[in-house]
Amino acid sequence: MSQDALAVQNASRRSAKARRDWTLNAVVLALFALFLWWGDGSMARALGWDWLPAKLNGYQVQILNLVAVYGILALSLNLIYGFTGMFSLGHAGFMAIGAYVSALCVLPAAQKEMMWLIDPIMWPFSVLHTPFWISVVLGGLAAAFIALFIGFPVLRLGGDYLGIATLGFAEIIRVLIVNLTPITNGSLGIKGLPAHTTLLTSYLWLFLVLFGMVRLLNSNFGNVLKAVRDDEVAAQVMGIDVFRSKLFSFCLGAFLAGVGGALLGNLLTTIDPKMFNFQLTFNILMIVVAGGLGSLTGSILGSVIITVLLEWLRVVESPLDVGVFTIPGIPGMRMVVFSVVLLLIILYRREGIMGMREITWDGIFGFFGRARRRLRGESRPDGEDGA
Repeated sequence: MSQDALAVQNASRRSAKARRDWTLNAVVLALFALFLWWGDGSMARALGWDWLPAKLNGYQVQILNLVAVYGILALSLNLIYGFTGMFSLGHAGFMAIGAYVSALCVLPAAQKEMMWLIDPIMWPFSVLHTPFWISVVLGGLAAAFIALFIGFPVLRLGGDYLGIATLGFAEIIRVLIVNLTPITNGSLGIKGLPAHTTLLTSYLWLFLVLFGMVRLLNSNFGNVLKAVRDDEVAAQVMGIDVFRSKLFSFCLGAFLAGVGGALLGNLLTTIDPKMFNFQLTFNILMIVVAGGLGSLTGSILGSVIITVLLEWLRVVESPLDVGVFTIPGIPGMRMVVFSVVLLLIILYRREGIMGMREITWDGIFGFFGRARRRLRGESRPDGEDGA
């Protein structure tokens, strides 16, 4: 076969594979959207189908929403740490900025006037009022602007020094929130936020973030970020503006963290400074590391596993009846068991569940094909990857 004919054949195969992947993605996305539409009861209300089975209860909806929000936050931190190699511990600060800016935008003026008890709310925040979607974007933009401001000095640091600097930034933001009472209501926090973060809105944001990051990381600039992560000196030698690339990644990650903070605030309907401590950053970092640094699907998978596992392990803190005996619950035991599980993951899967790999349709079909051949006792075809 000539080289031209071989090239045409390969191009045809790639085109057919791309059409297959897009079709399967669209089908899965449509089915998942129908599940979310049914899950929060919107389908039955919109169509008037009273015969539909009962929707998900409030607790299940809350867990699914948390999975989506933590997925967005994990993707944002993975962009900074996993794909660009910057060890940042300031995510809680960016989330706080997004949450508070969104809350100030989405609350009506009359409600803000009644809520600010210590000091009157400062103008123009007293009259500012925007729709929910705009407030989320403004929260993300505010976080990105602050990231741009602090990025010039701190991104010249590297490794652990960058982590310490961003951790200090997050603590500064928390202290400012406590003391800027005319803007943030201080330690009282902001309560009574409208519950705009529904299943459809949270997962729509997750899809948009995931789609945008896939496009970015598969572009030439995505290769630039990975080159900076792998070896900054080599990237500079190749003519890459390392500082500008790191600054862009840092600001984009901060924007997504601000969006996640805004969604979290409108999900919980209340925010206060105590929410945005180092523990929150650690939880997001834990999801990223467990899922796999440098893996988008690993971040999503990690958010599902960690969120569900943390909720499921609440049973170890509850009293347990064994016949006529009752074993009292042990407060804090949930985190002990969870830490042991996380330790086992790190010991046996140091690169995380996914490593730097992604879940693809080729990988799924290959997995089931290998499983089917093992059940039949067949050998692997020559040339097939056994991984």
